[in-house]
Amino acid sequence: MNRILLASAFLFSTISTALADEIPSAVPAALGQVPAAVSPASKAPAPKLVEPHLHIARSNVAGHVRVALTFDACMGQADERILSTLVRERIPATIFVTARWLKRNPAAVAVFLQNPDLFELENHGQNHIPAVDTPTLIYGIASAGSPQAVRQEVEGGAAAMVAAGIPAPHWFRGSTAKYDLSAIGEIRAMGYRIAGYSVNGDGGSLLGAVITEKRIAAAKDGDVVISHVNQPTHAAGEGVAKALVDLKAKGTQFVRLQDVEDTGDDKTTE
Repeated sequence: MNRILLASAFLFSTISTALADEIPSAVPAALGQVPAAVSPASKAPAPKLVEPHLHIARSNVAGHVRVALTFDACMGQADERILSTLVRERIPATIFVTARWLKRNPAAVAVFLQNPDLFELENHGQNHIPAVDTPTLIYGIASAGSPQAVRQEVEGGAAAMVAAGIPAPHWFRGSTAKYDLSAIGEIRAMGYRIAGYSVNGDGGSLLGAVITEKRIAAAKDGDVVISHVNQPTHAAGEGVAKALVDLKAKGTQFVRLQDVEDTGDDKTTE
């Protein structure tokens, strides 16, 4: 009996060890997006990430709030609820576009180009890859992972914009809006200002319509609001559109990033 128990225990231990050895390598392969350097076996230290803030110059006039609306167009389709409100209400905004989104949404791009007084188009990258120059995962998305890959993400996005007839961009905002400090230095050396924000309007387009409306409508003098214009099936878009009307009714002054002085932390605009 003791021999049987010992044999069973040994067999269980062997199977458990084998599974433990296989799972770390099998999961990244299934996901198809985890760099080898961030697998548990490598034990590479996680990079220090920052999520920079950005503010614009305040109006400093009582009852006269100045706000910069910024929208990320990551992937997917154009949210006509938001775009039609911006055009109908003549509300200026800065739109950060990826090469992937540009390719899928020529009609929306045409609207942007037909309204140069409203829309400032800036660089959101080539493939919506976080601009972090060491391998890691951010919200499940694999980072660029090297200085060369960060450069490709930035330059590829800019090239796609110019090819679409858009003026060369001056601002960059990476996927997830998170960076490591060395990547910030690299992007700044390429001549870009890096766009942080001060109000997260829609929680990555994952919030409900009511909370999204409240967040954006509560923007204060000098705030930079980030929301998304590429998720037409998400409830957040409805809240964004309503908040734009709310702010306009309050007499808010809307400005694009190119039209006003700004201050960003983590050396993103110095």
